[in-house]
Amino acid sequence: MNAPVKLEELEVGYDVPAAIGMSENDIQTPCLVLDLDALERNIVKMGNFAKEMGVRHRIHGKMHKSVDVALLQEKLGGSCGVCCQKVSEAEVFARGGIKDVLVSNQVRDPAKIDRLARLPKLGARTICCVDDVANVADLSAAAQKHGTEIECLVEIDCGAGRCGVTTTPEVVEIAKAIDAAPGLKFSGIQAYQGAMQHMDEYEDRKAKIDIAVAMVKDAVDALKAEGLECDIVGGGGTGSYYFEGNSGVYNELQCGSYAFMDADYGRIHDKDGNRIDQGEWENALFILTSVMSHAKAEKAICDAGLKAQSVDSGLPFIYGRDDVEYIKCSDEHGVISDPKGVLKVNEKLKLVPGHCDPTCNVHDWYVGVRNGKVETIWPVSARGKAY
Repeated sequence: MNAPVKLEELEVGYDVPAAIGMSENDIQTPCLVLDLDALERNIVKMGNFAKEMGVRHRIHGKMHKSVDVALLQEKLGGSCGVCCQKVSEAEVFARGGIKDVLVSNQVRDPAKIDRLARLPKLGARTICCVDDVANVADLSAAAQKHGTEIECLVEIDCGAGRCGVTTTPEVVEIAKAIDAAPGLKFSGIQAYQGAMQHMDEYEDRKAKIDIAVAMVKDAVDALKAEGLECDIVGGGGTGSYYFEGNSGVYNELQCGSYAFMDADYGRIHDKDGNRIDQGEWENALFILTSVMSHAKAEKAICDAGLKAQSVDSGLPFIYGRDDVEYIKCSDEHGVISDPKGVLKVNEKLKLVPGHCDPTCNVHDWYVGVRNGKVETIWPVSARGKAY
């Protein structure tokens, strides 16, 4: 394995978009910029919310894919560990010093199961989700082969319509099989209601979560009757954490996007009818972009197109501006409506991406800025780790 490259040896504009100490105005674009003050406030705020509700917060690593951000969430927000969606992603966090890692997904491929069973050797508590009793024997065999322990959560489909079982008897059957399997430990339930996270209205989201809470409570009670206790009852996202956290059933949250915020999440409303990016959370993640052409009087062209972001949840908006609007993009270009011709070539703008998770996954670096200066540069550690 090659020795890690030192940051100071990297060339700005080729290897990295910036250097520590550089003025924000000199950062190469397009790139991801983090407002460190806003990021830290978001992290502390969620950590305090979790403490007040008496639950743990296991942050979602798939959002930022960054060991450095995860460690900051542990330090400032008191997070108990990290959720990942893939084994290779989990391995990045385990190698980076995170000691409690949940693959909040099913692991079925034999090679992936084998890698999962080796994760505890990196010093990390290793947990995965199961929604099929047939998966139990394969996980058990791999754990025994490597002399490790894999903890397992039974996943309940509480409304997302993806993975997970839908009845309490199925939960009990799988949990009992896990409990009896050598090398495995039954640790609880995974019940994340992802389908409602972006529903605009607070009461609509609450109605969906009420259904999920009832399902989960029934399963927890049935497991307890069988002598099986749940160390983890996990779920909850940026759009619903207050429901799960105050339910008396869930004991672990799995919020991710709150730390960065994006345009799509920002549009949902809190209990008072306000957008959550206008009080509850701050925008901390931006795509920094530069105007590269203004040949047409009514529109400017910037250097952040499809290859700099994901637009599956809509186009980005231009932060702090209401006189110009990002209206269209192609591979390498973004089109900005500029009816009054106020923008200048090389002027820099901050875009709030429509969807932070896949946007982060197309970049190599985060540039952390404070008081107009580059304070830190963090790699997107698990970028491309989709195995």
